[in-house]
Amino acid sequence: MSFLTSPDFWIALSQIILINIVLSGDNAVVIAMASRSLPPAQQKKAILFGSMGAIVLRVVLTFFAVYLLTLPYLKLVGAALLFWIGVGLLKGDDGEENLEGHSSLAAAIKTIVVADLVMSLDNVVGVAAAAKGNVPLLVFGLVISIPLIIFGSTLILKLMDRFPIIITLGAGLLGWVAGEMAMSDPSIAGWAGNHHTVHNVVPAIGAVSVVLIGKWLTSRQQQPEPANQSA
Repeated sequence: MSFLTSPDFWIALSQIILINIVLSGDNAVVIAMASRSLPPAQQKKAILFGSMGAIVLRVVLTFFAVYLLTLPYLKLVGAALLFWIGVGLLKGDDGEENLEGHSSLAAAIKTIVVADLVMSLDNVVGVAAAAKGNVPLLVFGLVISIPLIIFGSTLILKLMDRFPIIITLGAGLLGWVAGEMAMSDPSIAGWAGNHHTVHNVVPAIGAVSVVLIGKWLTSRQQQPEPANQSA
């Protein structure tokens, strides 16, 4: 248990929790929408069993991702993916708006599990990168953050709407973790080890770039399209 006294452990744990909160806020909407047509008694069961199934699948996927990130070049691919996830977070790319409610308990549970699985792929990559192969840290982070997301989802969503800086910080964190992941890829680990400054410079560039690109793309989306002029 000596790792509990390490500052690096607590920094990485904070990263995992923030990544989970920022990237999983909308997953709570999936749970609510999929179970909204059920009777109140079955709603509780759908939320409980659907969330449990989603959690198990997420944990399995995250452990699998941790193993894959030990292979050469995959961390570079993962870093690029994580970078774009951070940009997409600022753009507000969501996928639950067309989700339908179900009158069947089994159908609602299935929808919750499948939708959460699809929406959590970005979360899995982010958490695996932040854990850096530390299994106790990975487990600890998931154990803390997943119940927080499920039971505090309404508050989290309200806070993210009221204080958009939380989303910006989360996106910047993803850019930072992406830079760290790229520098730790086995294919360039030797070169990075001889250039210690890049271990801070590249993550910082990643964090700033995610925020700048995300804000720029968001501003382009919000610009009104020019009206067509008829001859």
